[in-house]
Amino acid sequence: MNVAAEQLCLSVLNKSKTLKTVKQIHAFVCKTGLETDPFVAGKLLLHCVVTVSDALDYARRLLFRFPKPDVFMYNTLIRGLAESDTPENAFVVFAHMRRRAIAPPDSFSFAFLLKAAANLRSFRAGIQLHCQGFVHGLDTHIFVGTTTISMYAECGCVSFARKVFEEMLEPNVVAWNAIVNACFRCGDVENGERLFERMPFWNLTSWNVVLSGYMKAGEVELARKAFSRMPVKDDVSWSTMIVGFAQHGCFDDTFGLFRELHRVGMRPNETSLTGILSACSQAGAFEFGKIIHGFMEKAGFLWIVSVNNALLDTYSKCGNVGMARLVFERMPEKKSIVSWTSMIAAHAMYGYGEEAIRLFNEMEDSGTRPDGITFISILYACSHAGLIEEGCQYFSKMRDYGIEPTIEHYGCMVDLYGRAGELQKAYEFACEMPIPPNAIIWRTLLGASSIHGNVELAEKVKERLSRLDPDNCGDHVLLSNIYSTAGKWKDAAGVRRSMNEQRIRKTPGWSMIEVDKLIYSFVAGEKQNEITKEAYEKLREIMTKLRIEGGYIPQVGSVYHDIEEEEKEDSVTRHSEKLAVAFGMARLREGKSIRIVKNLRVCGDCHTVMKLISKVYGLEIVVRDRSRFHSFRDGYCSCRDYW
Repeated sequence: MNVAAEQLCLSVLNKSKTLKTVKQIHAFVCKTGLETDPFVAGKLLLHCVVTVSDALDYARRLLFRFPKPDVFMYNTLIRGLAESDTPENAFVVFAHMRRRAIAPPDSFSFAFLLKAAANLRSFRAGIQLHCQGFVHGLDTHIFVGTTTISMYAECGCVSFARKVFEEMLEPNVVAWNAIVNACFRCGDVENGERLFERMPFWNLTSWNVVLSGYMKAGEVELARKAFSRMPVKDDVSWSTMIVGFAQHGCFDDTFGLFRELHRVGMRPNETSLTGILSACSQAGAFEFGKIIHGFMEKAGFLWIVSVNNALLDTYSKCGNVGMARLVFERMPEKKSIVSWTSMIAAHAMYGYGEEAIRLFNEMEDSGTRPDGITFISILYACSHAGLIEEGCQYFSKMRDYGIEPTIEHYGCMVDLYGRAGELQKAYEFACEMPIPPNAIIWRTLLGASSIHGNVELAEKVKERLSRLDPDNCGDHVLLSNIYSTAGKWKDAAGVRRSMNEQRIRKTPGWSMIEVDKLIYSFVAGEKQNEITKEAYEKLREIMTKLRIEGGYIPQVGSVYHDIEEEEKEDSVTRHSEKLAVAFGMARLREGKSIRIVKNLRVCGDCHTVMKLISKVYGLEIVVRDRSRFHSFRDGYCSCRDYW
């Protein structure tokens, strides 16, 4: 009877995916008298830890109620806790095991505990475990030694990791991979390379460790060379390169490698898809994003929540909130907090404050609790829509959810007041914050002072910034611009002279546009080539038409140098976003929307020009600058001139 019951129990357990069914099986085990069987109890415990996502607490109760748990059962729970959000609990279970005088811990016990120490970044716990390993005679065990290397790497102690490795009698390829990875993780690229070249032989993991290490260190070219040397590549190799290129802004390389992945017959995985979508969102590559969307639909990836969230983010950052909303509404499962927050952030970037608030309320009604990032998004939405009262209400509402405001939330409030012109209130808010304002807070206020032309406050804020971040080029440029706008050319020249003396270089403005699934970048004043010549030629034609039909008069206030009016007019004409739009108009077919991504805030003159182009040429132009979207149609902008 018990044998049959045991087989039935194990058969049903293998198909169980929820805590509810696990409890039902446990009840059956108790009813049939199998609750004291170590084999059945061990299987039940392992299933709770490995297969069922929310059953760790239940597994702990199972273990503590079992009359004589063995080391395997304890190791199973320690393993689950080590990989959970509360790895410190693994040490509590280990202490319980030692108090109950069970058989001494084995190599698995220490490997899982070292993993817990690594996840906690606890050097103190890690070194204590290392010492206990010596006591239990496991100092030469290859499995424990390899895990110890990884633990020290996570704690940033590469010298300890190397010492452990050097004391190994016969390190295998896994141990070699661990020490190479340790060097790269701790930023020791030189020793990572040297150890890699010393390895007796390499496996695929060895190459992938090096690729990942180079990318994390920003050594893109070295990663590219290593990738080309690899005799065999798997999906991890491809996804590491795609994600790495995207993270370092090598968008053409990202798109090219994704095409190559298809050409060689490899199937993209979840990581490579989120990587390519990240590149699309950063570059504003809407057309390429649509191709990836089509591929995902055909290949059956749209059931994966993380991929859906990446797709939603891509459409929203490419300036198509309608498509983002479509992805959001078609999500197959219950929407995660990331999905809701992404949609709120998408509307915030467009200045659609009321719609963002509606989404927030809808999210609450669905039973999803907002987190700190959600509140940053809703405060950002209120700030960019001028909804001061609503923003204050949401800031207060954070405490209803037990969320303590962070520096980012306080920054949103300073921005909320600053954009609305309530500069004194913004300054007082910053001074009265319970945590010291950082450079970003003061920089936000400096930007608001620039928008509203408050020289006195700008000088006061810049003095604070000089103590926190004296070498930031943007702060110097902003102050120089404020002086120039106020006609204080001598003070502006003094700031620029100070920048030269300190060798502080201004960040050049650039704009990108996608044309025929290729990304083109423009920088004002760059050396001309065939692409820029085409853009300048089209721009001259556009500006002439705007003067005649649109009544365009250059806003030379956007030029912050004491030079002749004619030179100022020429300077504003050559801004990178104008060149990108002109190139798009020259290359894209009629009726096609133009989408631009810019690294700096769009200037007043460019904003006016975009409105005029949209009216005179009947075009839709979408510009994403460093803080928001501007959608130009029929001579109007979605920001309603509030940005």
